[in-house]
Order: sequence, then structure tokens, then C-alpha cells
Amino acid sequence: MRPTGKLHLGHYFGVIKNWIELQKYHETYYMIADWHALTTSYKNAEQIKENIEQVMIDWIALGLDPNKSVLFIQSHVKEELELFLIFSMITPKSWLEWNPTYKDMKYNLLKIADLELSFKGGIRDLVKEFLAKLPYKVEDFEALEENLLDTISEAFVRAVFDGILEPEILSKLNVSKRDFYDTDTYGFLGYPVLQAVDILIYKAEAVPVGEDQLPHIELTREIARRFNQLYGDVFPEPKALLTETPRLLGTDGRKMSKSYNNAIYFADSKEEVQQKVMKFFTDPQKLRKGDPGRPHLCPVFSYHKIFTNPEQTKQIEADCKSGALGCVDCKRLMFEGLNAFLEPIREKRAQVEGSLKELKDIFLEGSEKARQTARQTLEEVREKMKL
Repeated sequence: MRPTGKLHLGHYFGVIKNWIELQKYHETYYMIADWHALTTSYKNAEQIKENIEQVMIDWIALGLDPNKSVLFIQSHVKEELELFLIFSMITPKSWLEWNPTYKDMKYNLLKIADLELSFKGGIRDLVKEFLAKLPYKVEDFEALEENLLDTISEAFVRAVFDGILEPEILSKLNVSKRDFYDTDTYGFLGYPVLQAVDILIYKAEAVPVGEDQLPHIELTREIARRFNQLYGDVFPEPKALLTETPRLLGTDGRKMSKSYNNAIYFADSKEEVQQKVMKFFTDPQKLRKGDPGRPHLCPVFSYHKIFTNPEQTKQIEADCKSGALGCVDCKRLMFEGLNAFLEPIREKRAQVEGSLKELKDIFLEGSEKARQTARQTLEEVREKMKL
């Protein structure tokens, strides 16, 4: 997990809850990925140290157990850097450029996906005409067409930021040239190779991920295969352990995210949580008590299904549909269940936060365990490569 600050409910239901279950039955390694944080936050590196502490506190408060799992910090395992260098030498650049999340992350971050689509639409007929005149046999016309469209449209996007095409396009995007090149770094392109190291140096057999991370696992498997074919078997090919990741909504009805400023944090006080709950978006058609509501469309009701007991939830659903229950009272009822879930975590968090030295010792010890495993793997790597 990248250290971006205090954890919120979305982190727990999307990731941590599953990790806690896995540690009961498997040998598990959980890492705070501070080097990965530098890929997009290298200008604010001074914040990473504080963010690491907050993640450590929340992990322990939520139930990750250092007696069952190896809990460690990425930058404390320097052996990862050596393997990262070796993997960088054998990983074709095209594998990274084809990684679908690379362009998605970059272009979504910069709001220029629509610009690329616009370029594609404008040149599609020209590309078709060009391909029709090729003096070569084309085995898969559609695949070649899409490859050309991707390549040309990406060149056009870069031309906009290089000032080769009209600069007015940038003002419409509300994105600067600096924004574009701040993320156009070697580290941003190559971070999946470091992710492969995170997995393979510990010889992981399975990695718990959501569907959006499947391309990274496949790239990791490709890198493992390539190394094994070149030098001899060292690395297992890890499998993706697909996990259901419930989409917990934020206070504004969107996915809960720090960047949306709509999150409920485990570090929030009871009063802060209550204030956030009372500001929750509800069914826009239910304007006042007496109006019939649509619970299936209401973010507040989605919380009732998690934090309120099932019988009471059924009654709330019926009363909402009939108009007998107003949104203010519905939020108050939801807060009661939510706060009952948060209160013991809040108490545990305060206890952990008051013992920072012991907490840091836990992660130092875990990092040393991780290093021992990493050293053994690197010895095998050097032996196979005859370095």
C-alpha cells in the first residue's frame, strides 16, 4: 500500500479486511510502498515519512498482526533496488508502454483522454485509406489500424505539449505543459517493474488484487518467465488472488477517496464523523419527509446494509419507500451503527499512536525479516546469472 496518509473506510473494506482474513491461513507479507509513493509525489517527498507513520498506526489498529504477518517498509529492503535494476535490464520497453494502466493513470490524471479520442476520430478515415494502399499483405487489418491510431494520437498529444500544435488546446484542457512532463518520467513508466520486484523477491505464490491490477500481475509473470528462461529457474509465477472489493461511497456519493475530500477516516473523532454523516448526499428526489425515497440509489442506505442490523435495515428501507422516514433521521440511525463499528478501532488507534516507539520497532523487525528473504533470493539470482 502506498503511504498517502491516514486510512479511511474505503481502504478497510476494499483491502485491509481481506488482508486480515488471509493472515489467518497463509504466510503473508504486507508492505508500505514508500518508493512507489515517489512516482507521483516526488515533489512532496517530505510528507511521505509522516504518511508512513499514519499507515503503520492504522494497520495495527485495524487488526494486521505482526505475529501472523511480516509487516515492513519497502525502502528498508535495499535488496529490492538491486533486483529492480536487473529486471529493468531484461524488461522490454514495449511491455511497459502496452500496460493499460500506464496510459490510463497518466491520461486520467491529466484529463487528456478525451483529447486522444478526438485525435483518433479525426484521423481514422485517413488511416483506413493509408492501410488500403499498403503494398503488403495485412493479416489483421483491425489490429494494425488500432495500433496506428494509438501511436499517431499519442504523438499528437505530445505535440500539443511540445508546442507543435495549437497551444489553445491546452487552455481548454486546463492542464499545463509542466503537468504533462511531471508525470512523463522513467519512474512512472517503470513502476510496474518495481511492483514485480515487490512480489518476486519474496517468491510470492499469490497476490490479492482487484481486477484493475490484473495487468500488473501478468507483467510480473512475464518478467519471471523471461528471467527463468534466460538464466534458470528462480522465480515462481505468482497467481492473482481475485478479491471482491466493495465500492464504499464517500459523503458526496462518489467512490470514497482522499482526493475527492469525501472520506471518513479512522483518525476522525466521533464528532467529525457525525458532521460528515449529516452532510451525506441522499436520494435527490426525496426532498422532505413524506416524499417516497429510493433506498437503492441512496448512499446513506448503502451504509445501513453494512453497519445497521438486518432487521432494522429492512424497516428503514420500508419506511424510506413509504415516506415515513426522513433523511435526517435516517442519517442519525446510520451514524449509530457506523460509530459502533468505529469506536473500538478509534480506541485501539489512540493506544497505538501513544506507543510509537514500539510501533516502529514492529516494522523494523518486519523489515529485517523481509530483508533476510530478499537476500536469499538475490544470492540465487547472482548465482544463476554468474555475477
